[in-house]
Amino acid sequence: MRTKINWNGGWYFSKSDKVPENFSQLWAPVTLPHTWNAVDGQDGGNDYWRGTASYVKTFPKPELPEHGKAVLEFQGAAMTADVFLNGIQLAHHEGGYSTFRVDMTDHLEEQNLLWVTVDNSENDCVYPQKADFTFYGGLYRNVELILVPQDHFELVMDGTPGMKITPIVDLGQKCATVKLEAWTAGGEEVRFTVAGKTTSAAVKNGYAATEVVIDNVHLWDGVYDPYLYTADAVLLAEDHEKDHISLRFGCRKFEIDPQNGFFLNGRSYPLRGVSRHQDRKGIGNALTLAEHREDMELIHEIGANTIRLAHYQHAQEFYDLCDEYGMIVWAEIPYITMHMPNGRQNTLDQMRELITQCYHHPSIVCWGLSNEITASGKVTDDLMENHELLNEMCHQMDPLRPTVMAHAFMLEQDSPLIQLADIGSYNLYFGWYLGELEQNDSFLDEYHKNFPNRIMGFSEYGADANPQFQTASPERGDYTEAYQCVYHEHLLKCIEDRPWLWATHVWNMFDFAADGRDEGGSHGVNQKGLVTMDRKLKKDAFYLYKAAWNQEEAFVHLCGSRYTDRCGEQTEIVIYSNQKKVTLYVDKKLAGVQEGNRIFRFMIPLTEGEHEIYAETENCSDTIHIRKVEQENPAYSFRQKGDVINWFDKETFDEECYSLRDTFGELLSNPKSAELVNAIMEKARAARGDVAKSTSQNKNLHKMMAGIRMENLLKQAGPALKQEDVVGLNKALQKIKKQ
Repeated sequence: MRTKINWNGGWYFSKSDKVPENFSQLWAPVTLPHTWNAVDGQDGGNDYWRGTASYVKTFPKPELPEHGKAVLEFQGAAMTADVFLNGIQLAHHEGGYSTFRVDMTDHLEEQNLLWVTVDNSENDCVYPQKADFTFYGGLYRNVELILVPQDHFELVMDGTPGMKITPIVDLGQKCATVKLEAWTAGGEEVRFTVAGKTTSAAVKNGYAATEVVIDNVHLWDGVYDPYLYTADAVLLAEDHEKDHISLRFGCRKFEIDPQNGFFLNGRSYPLRGVSRHQDRKGIGNALTLAEHREDMELIHEIGANTIRLAHYQHAQEFYDLCDEYGMIVWAEIPYITMHMPNGRQNTLDQMRELITQCYHHPSIVCWGLSNEITASGKVTDDLMENHELLNEMCHQMDPLRPTVMAHAFMLEQDSPLIQLADIGSYNLYFGWYLGELEQNDSFLDEYHKNFPNRIMGFSEYGADANPQFQTASPERGDYTEAYQCVYHEHLLKCIEDRPWLWATHVWNMFDFAADGRDEGGSHGVNQKGLVTMDRKLKKDAFYLYKAAWNQEEAFVHLCGSRYTDRCGEQTEIVIYSNQKKVTLYVDKKLAGVQEGNRIFRFMIPLTEGEHEIYAETENCSDTIHIRKVEQENPAYSFRQKGDVINWFDKETFDEECYSLRDTFGELLSNPKSAELVNAIMEKARAARGDVAKSTSQNKNLHKMMAGIRMENLLKQAGPALKQEDVVGLNKALQKIKKQ
């Protein structure tokens, strides 16, 4: 039988591609998991290092079974790895997120030196190379030594678990027919055991297969009952047991309807959840099971039932947790942002490894081909052919799961790329990067009207929030917690009004490292998470979704706990709760009672001094403290140098005339207002050519810009426009009567 030995200890590390004789004195001792970008990959500075580094380990020859094998398992080496044993290269692997194994049996000596180089430098053939997240380097997942006898289940082929399990559920007969397949090196027979039933299959050319019927099958039923079976396989030769493996699996049936969304085991099961990046503050992507479990507990707390695992293959520990918690999972490869003609084989290799290694997980319902792959260019013939090959391979390897793609809004709705995958989803950020919140609704409605028979979802939506920044007047681009709440309140209703969306995923559950970012008062971090990168702070928007999705744990949450200093004669208190009635007290005096759904708003007088704000429901309570100040706390506000903010605080508007409060499209519809608008757009072109120049190059972009309020569109120009330019334009527009 096989033996697995954890090999995380005893390594030495250096940012070097050569091994000196005295490496143990010169190099740093490390314990895996390890990444060399744990700090520099998260600070957004120029010291972020990508290159080739080395890991070295010495070890005595392990005791092997007679004619047995010693195989090393690398569960994650980012991004390209080369493995050398005693100076001989044994393996080269391209792709930083999947498991690969190396047979080192024939090159073992009594004392051995194992040298692994890992490279995350830029190239034109290994994905990812361009994306809004940090590309960590290192041996950042576990390494294990596997000792097996001469006859054993396959280990090396694409990091296979050695066994493939395909359950086909018959809901009417309440049974499941489970196909069991195994691949071997040697052996004569495989004995399978599932649900108390044992059956055997002969090994022919290293392959054995059979079927088992499970009567009265216990379904894997999402978050309500994520029941898992275990399949055991024993390899026999000459009537002796040689090797043993086991895998957990679940029996479920799902369907996706373009009008009614996702169905699980015959009933409607709306998929509402989050996306997840795997890294966290201070340790990068070098996670242990404890960090994976903490992530899952937070996702479970919010009440999500689906996770998009972006933008690469995640750790097997996390897929296991998804199975155990009943999450519906979108799994994908890092074919993202920029198509590379030299990277075709790498996309196929990474997809093949993803499916091979993750096929048995009942949580996974689709294979993601790519994400926003047209963001850096057009849909070329080479790009289309790459996707066609990926799509075909997915269907060959797994006929039961659909393929999916995540599209940027710029991709025109009639693009042939959208029709290629079985299902699709859009990444929309109207109301954050550009545009108005309502444009999310109109974009989705237009798409569904034009293509009612296509299955479409909402794969990304979000707004950055730095918990330091607070305001009573939230607006797009201010990075406040309050605007993040405004944004998600709108998007939550947008989603609930469109039950035909097959799945929706908040971007993102957690803040994550993005080495190229320097915005919102934080370096090297994408702050769209509902939870901070260190997992220590849940932003207010977290509790909005908890109120909508978690009906098991009663709670009440007072927003604005970090908005202590407040100005004015009154202030708004916002409360999120999954209870139907909330009572508010100010300094232990009753301030109001409301009945409602999820969101409760109270306006209270703001008097001198400090005040205790206390909210309660029948089962729970929450408290925050605020105080009145004469001036806004400057620490609460994020302003980029040169920003023009609040142009019209003291202005009044004649609604019968045009103004900057009208949309770009409305202003272009009148020749007089169009002339004024085009003139100021030409002035903005020098600094932000993309704002003015690209409207005619893409139909979707043109439609989006037509729906943006002119005031918001001009703010994208930043310091290119002076306040007098903007105010002067508005005064001129106010002299033109609307038609």
